[in-house]
Amino acid sequence: MARMRQAKQAIRQILEDPSWRSRLDEIVAAGATSVGPLFSFLLLDPLMRHKAALALGLTVATMAEHEAEKARNVVRRYMWHLSEESGNIGWGIPEAFAETLVASPLLTREFHRILITYVIDLGREDNFCDHDILRRSCYWACGRFAEVRPELCLGWRPWLLKGLADSDCICRGMAAWALGKLPKDLMDVPHLRRLAQAGHEEVCVLFDGEKLYEKSVSQLAFEALA
Repeated sequence: MARMRQAKQAIRQILEDPSWRSRLDEIVAAGATSVGPLFSFLLLDPLMRHKAALALGLTVATMAEHEAEKARNVVRRYMWHLSEESGNIGWGIPEAFAETLVASPLLTREFHRILITYVIDLGREDNFCDHDILRRSCYWACGRFAEVRPELCLGWRPWLLKGLADSDCICRGMAAWALGKLPKDLMDVPHLRRLAQAGHEEVCVLFDGEKLYEKSVSQLAFEALA
């Protein structure tokens, strides 16, 4: 318990440092010891959540190079936290899932198809995230992965297009942002233009790898059209 507390204190100090990006190697070097504390930081404020997710992704990706099964078990833990059976809401888990796949070719090959399933509503038993606020993170996670590996996400287009009409307005903006990470397709234009012209001023909060920034739902749709 004392070791866990010390690890949490050390990691928090790094993530709160203005130069936190340059110190991520310190967290990664601790390997599996960093995993538990980083999971706990996923429950904190949005900026800390994203920082912890990024650090966790890099840590698990490094583990995958030498302890592949341990790394797979962390990804399975993500999936458990996002399942209804877990009883958890899963704050920060989509972000961590995406950052892990972004950083690990091995885990990408084995798990990237799972990421989109959290925004696919088949109207029956599936992985769809029916918690509106958490689903916003699921769309962000899809966009984050698509930034890096768009060629693996081409089949996601129908589901991201469907997300432009999500029941939650913020989810619509996040879906537009994610869709904008895919190669341009003229078939997207009518759907994006409709959302862009709807005048939705609801604010989406995104993370650029360093800090949070805000854009309105319609603004994100306009940018995806550009």
